[in-house]
Amino acid sequence: MNDSNQMSLTFASRSENEAFARIAVAAFVSQLDPTMEELNDLKTAVSEAVTNAIIHGYNGDPNGTVTIESRIEGDTVSIMVKDEGSGIEDLELARQPLYTSKPDMERSGMGFTIMENFMDSFEVTSEPGKGTQIVMFKRIESKKALYN
Repeated sequence: MNDSNQMSLTFASRSENEAFARIAVAAFVSQLDPTMEELNDLKTAVSEAVTNAIIHGYNGDPNGTVTIESRIEGDTVSIMVKDEGSGIEDLELARQPLYTSKPDMERSGMGFTIMENFMDSFEVTSEPGKGTQIVMFKRIESKKALYN
């Protein structure tokens, strides 16, 4: 039996699509029967990644596109969030907790830190002027396995 599955979703870089992206990924991952905590972790990480793409990648311009690709391999889910926006000049600085390039917008500067803490692993690649790609991985401890 092949225990892999995948989905892809592309949407306009509008802030109202952040909730849609979060729910779509949660619905896709639900086939693994995650705990509520695992589901909330995934939704939070997706929200942060999509919000970063919209606010930082496209500077709030609703004409950009954000792509999410999610794959399930066995009990592990990978989520890739990609934009073709402005990219990140200094990735090391951007990954520092509390750093924000938008202090005037009252951003917390905790997006990458939240993604890192809520997922098992996290990778970010970015090229100025070409966009940013975030890939996150999380192993799901199926509730079915917990109660059998």
